[in-house]
Amino acid sequence: MRMSADERREAAVRAAMAEFGTGGYNGTSTGVIAKRMGVSQPYLFRLFPNKKALFLAAAARCVETIEAHFEKAAEGLEGEDAFEAMCGSYQELVGGGDVLRMQLQMYVAAVDDEEIREACRRGWLGLWDYVRVRTGASDGDMAQFFGTGMLVNVLVALGVPQDERGWAGIVDLYGDRFPEKG
Repeated sequence: MRMSADERREAAVRAAMAEFGTGGYNGTSTGVIAKRMGVSQPYLFRLFPNKKALFLAAAARCVETIEAHFEKAAEGLEGEDAFEAMCGSYQELVGGGDVLRMQLQMYVAAVDDEEIREACRRGWLGLWDYVRVRTGASDGDMAQFFGTGMLVNVLVALGVPQDERGWAGIVDLYGDRFPEKG
């Protein structure tokens, strides 16, 4: 069955997320992405005008994936219960690799490119706003949530085992804020 242009664009974004996540913006050619999709490079450029547009689409998808994951984790919950569910679900999301790798590559690319930086900043702030509105979390809780998420990113990226130096406990920085459910 032949894919529509929208389906090909979707396939391109998925392939780009995987390839950019592995090789970074500067280290990934559009030829590699086209090959992963099973299309020619000229066809890829009919879907996206240039490499940066494809990277930005993959970055946007990364943020959308995180938000969708949080929404699924908090389904049917409100306020603090939704916040707790999102907190507890993040490690599962980044443990698979593609989201973590793409997220880290977004930060790397943002350092040297203003357009990428601005797009990633808008995505990140949108995610912040989503969590705030969805949960009603305080400024302190939001800072702790996103700061702990970055710590989880680093620990997972470095392959630090959960039992090493008690990092599973470090990630639960919320202390008594979320008492054990009994």
